[in-house]
Formats: sequence, structure tokens, C-alpha cells
Amino acid sequence: MTLRPLLLALCTVALLPGCSAISVLSGAATPLDAYDLNAPASPPQARSTSARQVVVELPTAPGALATDRILIRPHPLQAAYLPEAKWTEETPTMLQTLMVRSLEDSNAFRFVGRRPLGASGDYALLSELTDFQAETTADGKAATIRLRLTARLVREDDARVLSSRSFTSSANVASTETLALVEGFNTANQAMLSEVTQWVLASLNIGLKR
Repeated sequence: MTLRPLLLALCTVALLPGCSAISVLSGAATPLDAYDLNAPASPPQARSTSARQVVVELPTAPGALATDRILIRPHPLQAAYLPEAKWTEETPTMLQTLMVRSLEDSNAFRFVGRRPLGASGDYALLSELTDFQAETTADGKAATIRLRLTARLVREDDARVLSSRSFTSSANVASTETLALVEGFNTANQAMLSEVTQWVLASLNIGLKR
């Protein structure tokens, strides 16, 4: 099913008068297909493992993204969701899980997690997710996946910001079939998380394998 007929069933939630609550979109009596994304298959690899800990905080996100629904923008001022699909977790939680996994897989740190092993970790990764959506073409037959994340690496003992950076990633999708859109999200997200991981390691002067 392509997006054009699906959009007839969607409720727009941004800057449109008379819109009902987002919860209406869930079709409460209808189970939704759940989709997950993958961490990068080959993230940057550290030459050796350090004794440091990194805590990945839950990304902040605007209301349209603070949900497990898959966000679609048929127009820059319009927010809608796929009516028959959702993520396995709320978008910020899913992204946090994938960032933890990507940093773990770099083999650079003794511990990476949502919470420190002790009273505090050595470093905290704070982030804000501002874009995580599919933007459809005017004819509704194709889409561009667009992601944007602003991140700060903070030293825990004195709250000093060691580095900050914005990451953007995109992927063109030739179809608006749900699975094609999810695969586009996966491609764009893996590319973004590889950049995030490389940036964290570079910010902490951790050498990479060649």
C-alpha cells in the first residue's frame, strides 16, 4: 500500500485546525505492525579499550517525535503518521538504545549504558532529536528520509562540555511502501550513528584501527 491512499486515513497534527488527538491514529482496536532499526554493522573501531565509562542520556525530542509512531511529512507544516505501523519503542528510546549499541561495538570503553555503574560515569552524551521523518514528494510516490541530531559530550566531574556537533543524514526512497520507508530510515540512521560514534572517539582522543 502506497502513502497516497494511506494519507486519507491520517490525521494531521501540526498547524491544522480541528484535528483530533494523536491517539485516534492508533486505531485502538487494530494491532499495528512494529518495526525496529539496526545499529551500524561496522562502526568505527578503537585500537584498544579504555577504562572510561560513557552514559548515553535519553535524547530530548519535540512532541511529534516523542512517540512510537512513524512520522511522515507530506508538507513541511504537516505532521502525520503511518496508520498501520509503529516503531518497537518510542523514537527517542529507540535511538538511545542504538547509540548505546554503536558505542559498545566500537570497543572503546569499559562501560556504555543508560546509567553509570557507580555514582556517576566519566562522560555523558546528551542529545536533541529534531528530525526523524519521511518527507514525501508532491505526488506521494517517493520520499526522502531526513534525520537531524544535535549532541554534546559532557565530562561528568565538572559538567564541562568537551564537544558539541549537529549530525544530519538522509536517504532517498523510491517507494512509499511501509517496508521501503523503514529500510530508508535504517540506512540513514546507521550512517548518522557511525558519525556520532566516530565523533565521540575523536573528541576523547581515542585512536582508531586502520
